[in-house]
Amino acid sequence: MPVQLNLPEVGQPAPAFKALNQREEEVTLESLKGKKVVFYFYPKAMTPGCTTQACGIRDSKADYEARNAVVLGISPDEPKRLVKFIEKENLNFDLLSDPDHAIADAYGVWALKKFMGKEYEGIHRLTFIIDEEGVLRHIVEKVKTKTHHSDVLEILDSL
Repeated sequence: MPVQLNLPEVGQPAPAFKALNQREEEVTLESLKGKKVVFYFYPKAMTPGCTTQACGIRDSKADYEARNAVVLGISPDEPKRLVKFIEKENLNFDLLSDPDHAIADAYGVWALKKFMGKEYEGIHRLTFIIDEEGVLRHIVEKVKTKTHHSDVLEILDSL
């Protein structure tokens, strides 16, 4: 039976967040008003799926900028690991650290997972698209890491 996630409601203000990026600078949703925010949760830096997803976004940066959108990836990784991931893959966007998974909890993506017969709590890979006013406009629940970047651009074009 699939895990039921307690996601925020589309059309309502997105849950506020405050997190450190890879440079240990504070990033808030409030500070991004006036831009669309593509806020994607991923389980762990430098793993195959997460790398594929991040590199697709890296290679599409100009396309996101043309749509007035900023992309933020967020995981439980500490800033030092995020720096290594960014340097290794030459990423050109911020990654945020959520080590206590408080933001993942607020967005409803920290929940029970199963892998190779084991159950554990962790991040579910979802993407939230937030408009210039901070309102949640779309949730991508079935993320395909290979096409995530282009799938999200299509959604941005449809909003």
